[in-house]
Amino acid sequence: MSFVIETKDLTRVYQTYQKPEGILNSLKGFFHRKYNYKIALDKATLKIGSGQIIGLVGANGAGKTTLLKILSGLVTPSSGTASVLGFKPSERKNEFLRQISILLGQKNQLWWDISPMDSFALLARIYDLNPDAARKRVHDLAEMLKCSHVLQTQLRRLSLGERMKMEIIGALLHEPKILFLDEPTIGLDIVAQETIREFLAQYVKEKSPTIILTSHYMDDIAKLADTLLLISKGHIVYQGTLKEFVAKANTEMAENEEVNFEEVIRRFLETESRLC
Repeated sequence: MSFVIETKDLTRVYQTYQKPEGILNSLKGFFHRKYNYKIALDKATLKIGSGQIIGLVGANGAGKTTLLKILSGLVTPSSGTASVLGFKPSERKNEFLRQISILLGQKNQLWWDISPMDSFALLARIYDLNPDAARKRVHDLAEMLKCSHVLQTQLRRLSLGERMKMEIIGALLHEPKILFLDEPTIGLDIVAQETIREFLAQYVKEKSPTIILTSHYMDDIAKLADTLLLISKGHIVYQGTLKEFVAKANTEMAENEEVNFEEVIRRFLETESRLC
């Protein structure tokens, strides 16, 4: 089996300046600085095949977003190696960037003061896409997401759910082989969440991209993911199927107790939160 994503001992350590209180101490800090070090990702080793949806789950601060940013080339690892589609992500080569896309649920990539269609036209120029083909792809994706009626509306005037659909269209405009989705349904109502889930399931079935999906809504993971990737304090603690994960959890519990996937994850996240 060929792997589109491979990492070995991938580590990222963040350094932050520890600022002392008071003006005098702050002045002293210019000459004798103290730093705090946080290990966001610790020796993560992964092998991911093509055409899969990977559900990346962990508590806040566990290292999920850091992993996605390293794999997409936004952050350079402190040590270890990463290969995505045969490229070193941190080099940010054009050939690499044309084949991947990252969508951060709490950040916009489209322009706030113009319509989504105008933003998509600009993205088509950036990716050197055929304008007519790009326009057709926008309309096809919008029809799948049930949002064709707002393509010409100024982005700032759209609801959160509609804006997220526009962001998804923008992320898929150049037909990436790998898509990193960080909390794509965060803050959305139930109807919008379900529409996006149905769209992603249909899109993967038709185009077979590799998707790494993070979410705190376990329905996203349970209904979409082929493989579960569990991360704890920067460590990958489980990689396998959801079914195997639940079966393993049930064998470790009392004989008279049996839980489902959502319950197992809820207990895991509660434990992580208490330990942080």
